[in-house]
Amino acid sequence: MLTPEQIDRVIEMAWEDRTSFEAIQLQFGLSEAEVIRLMRQQLKPSSWRLWRKRVNQGISQKHMHKRNEEINRFKCSRQRTISGNKISKR
Repeated sequence: MLTPEQIDRVIEMAWEDRTSFEAIQLQFGLSEAEVIRLMRQQLKPSSWRLWRKRVNQGISQKHMHKRNEEINRFKCSRQRTISGNKISKR
């Protein structure tokens, strides 16, 4: 079971387009299906739909095989940190 801090970190990583599902699995041991389930449980319905749409549109680089070869880091250098994910939680 994940701690609240770990859940917040997984949500933060899942929102970031450059962080792949493989990176989340490496750090937290959660498969893609488990990340999707966690996001569905933790996000508001509108936030969930927005996230799924982004992941499925091809804008996201959530899968290593879809990534541009030039992307060699998990997090955008301009990304602000998300603290507590209070806005995205139900």
